[in-house]
Amino acid sequence: MPNEFSHTGAETGTDRRQFLKQIAGLAAVAAFSGGAVQQAEAAKTPLLSPQLYMSSKERKNRRKTQYKLRTNSAKAAFKSDFFPMAVNGDEESYPNKIGSFSKSLPHGDDGIVHPGAYEKLIQACTLGTAAAFEEVPGGPAQLKNPLSGYAFTMEGADPFDVFLPPPPSFASAEMASEMIEDYWHAVLRDVPFSDYPTHPLVAAACSDLSRLPSFRGPREGNLVTPQTLFRGTWPGCTTGPFISQLLLKDLLWGESLIPQKFRTSMPGTDYITTRAEWLARQRGNITTEVFQYDPVPRYMINGRDLAMMVHLDFPYQTPMSAALALMLIKAPSSQGDPYRGLFRQCGFVTFGQAHVVESVARVSTLALRTAWRHKWTLHRRCRPEEMAGRVHDYIMNGADFPIHPDILSSPVLAELFARWGSYVLPQVYPEGCPCHPAYPSGHATFVSAGCTMLKAFFDEDFVIPDPVMPSPDGLSLVPYVGPPLTVGGELNKLVANVAIGRDIAGVHWRTDASEGNLLGERVAVALLRDLAGCYAEPPKPVSIKGFEGAVIHL
Repeated sequence: MPNEFSHTGAETGTDRRQFLKQIAGLAAVAAFSGGAVQQAEAAKTPLLSPQLYMSSKERKNRRKTQYKLRTNSAKAAFKSDFFPMAVNGDEESYPNKIGSFSKSLPHGDDGIVHPGAYEKLIQACTLGTAAAFEEVPGGPAQLKNPLSGYAFTMEGADPFDVFLPPPPSFASAEMASEMIEDYWHAVLRDVPFSDYPTHPLVAAACSDLSRLPSFRGPREGNLVTPQTLFRGTWPGCTTGPFISQLLLKDLLWGESLIPQKFRTSMPGTDYITTRAEWLARQRGNITTEVFQYDPVPRYMINGRDLAMMVHLDFPYQTPMSAALALMLIKAPSSQGDPYRGLFRQCGFVTFGQAHVVESVARVSTLALRTAWRHKWTLHRRCRPEEMAGRVHDYIMNGADFPIHPDILSSPVLAELFARWGSYVLPQVYPEGCPCHPAYPSGHATFVSAGCTMLKAFFDEDFVIPDPVMPSPDGLSLVPYVGPPLTVGGELNKLVANVAIGRDIAGVHWRTDASEGNLLGERVAVALLRDLAGCYAEPPKPVSIKGFEGAVIHL
């Protein structure tokens, strides 16, 4: 929606960080909350005790209470401030749309989208109708659910009201650092995480990323190290094994004890490694290639395994698994559990097992709708797959693209060309990236929303007993010995694993992951606050530790 926002055209790198500082206070409350108002109103009209036969007057009073809860929430949303929604300016800066998502639309042999086709896409995104999107030329690959972000919601924050900063712009140093990291992801997919401390290519990747001031991944001191490489920046992400305990510990599914072994593909199985294959995918051609699966399920031991885990997973699968793993190890409930200290009652439908598993599913669709709102109506950011084609055409064909010099000076390019004979980004999935814009990552958004819900239910400071790590072949688990691993830290690590797993696959950028995580957190916080006045249990103060380290009071 071009008339909805404004931008300076330079909100990336240092300017972008300044922009984030300016709205930091807004972002903390960007997801509206009417919870406090609801609790106050509910206190004036207490919830009725359930009775077998309620009089008409009692039933009417209960309806009034429910009406107040809904209307107070709606009023709070209606009166809340509008937060700035800016874009990175790429769509306006490049008439040929080299920095924008255009997969499945018609492309010329030069890899550039046909301008008329892209204009049809803009018209459809502005109108927000099924008929308009049907007029967008291309295919046979289909645009992935562009209308979902326009849906209204009846609880939590409206997808159009949740803050997300602009992504890095195409020619920025920050975008270059993310492209370099994605290239290293491809090169190092089959290197076991346990080999990172001694592997020469890991050392080369750490050195390369360390030289980039705009690289936003975690560091030790001022350096990217084998312990921080490809990890998240949230508290706990760089402690202990690469893979979260909540993706390693067994799950109890009813009476079935399920080890978290996953189906993966064979080492070296990469797709879209030539310029011709790249162009075919940009034009929306559907591949007939199939995976070469490893016949033996394994615990995840490398980047390829992690990328495969987040290919065919369903939304909320990983936070649901985390919930089941936490229940199996008997992780205690949070301090906000109203049943703490009660002896004749316990939670189940509310503040118990049923509530926990329902909550991670409930929030996932809301998180995805919010992510899709930003993808289609605002940012339309290109995928790493698309940009790598620009890098290839710049180097091999002399295309006049503003490729940042940091990319061109990276030693990863020589490694890429030696292996694949091109500079396109090898993909883990035959189809490459999906047919929707990159920013933010849907996986990053729904997993963080689900895990934020879990933080409200479980004690984040609880130390996970008997921590484990995969054996070198991934067929078994062995004890982990090292600093203690807490529920909160391992939830943060799970969130980063899932989000960055999509980066490792070649379909997302680091900021798609990190900002998607923060977006999902805002969605979940808004929902938790919106529902705060709906329970009969005596309220207790509830707070969680946010991904950026701040305490969030619910």
